[in-house]
Amino acid sequence: MPAEKNPVLFERTTALTNRSNSYCPGCLHGIAQRLVAESLDKLGLVETAVGVSPVGCAVIAYEFYNCDMVQAAHGRAPAVATGLKRTCPDNTVFTYQGDGDLAAIGMAETVHAATRGENITVIFINNAIYGMTGGQMAPTTLPGQVTQTSPFGRDVHAAGNPIRVCEMLSSLDGVALAQRVSVDTPSNVRKAAKAIRKAFEYQTEGLGFTLVEILTTCPTNWGQTPQSALGWLQENLIPYYPLGVYRDIKAGE
Repeated sequence: MPAEKNPVLFERTTALTNRSNSYCPGCLHGIAQRLVAESLDKLGLVETAVGVSPVGCAVIAYEFYNCDMVQAAHGRAPAVATGLKRTCPDNTVFTYQGDGDLAAIGMAETVHAATRGENITVIFINNAIYGMTGGQMAPTTLPGQVTQTSPFGRDVHAAGNPIRVCEMLSSLDGVALAQRVSVDTPSNVRKAAKAIRKAFEYQTEGLGFTLVEILTTCPTNWGQTPQSALGWLQENLIPYYPLGVYRDIKAGE
């Protein structure tokens, strides 16, 4: 009989601390944060990485990542990351931001950092709602979606249409990578891991601004179970925010 192969053990990446995260049951922030940590670990960047966490559900990300972290004011993470990268160009600088933070109060910082081609990596979590502050309508909330501040559904005539961040940023010359992924299935998790790793690799090569948008769930503020929230993401979020690469300067896209 053939010799039994040694089993592959699933272990905590060294880029994460031993602290349990504080996210709601069914929230996919934990998966997204682990993928970021694994990418830093596999690329040997943990010792030189500096993360920036602004206001939002990931406001205490500094408790979870085993690298240097800086706290930023609401929406200002790209501006803080710009200062860090320009001051310490040999460090790997990333932000971890939600849609309310990045696409609302922080949209100016995001767009101008991108158009300048700042050599930073932005991890953008899109769950189509404000999470930490109680479930208000976000810039990414879908038409007709019910939230605390749109109890009858988002009215595009009054509130405007949702913002598709990857599509918008893909038109800017300073952007080296803009890719949208999801973490709702094992297959999509693997694709998300590759996208995040690519974003960090592009930064180490000095290619410019990189952004990975990750579609996630918010069962608590969507008023759903973790299982039904996954279905809602697949049936509603992904069709409105198609997965894929929107700009990749190496691939000519």
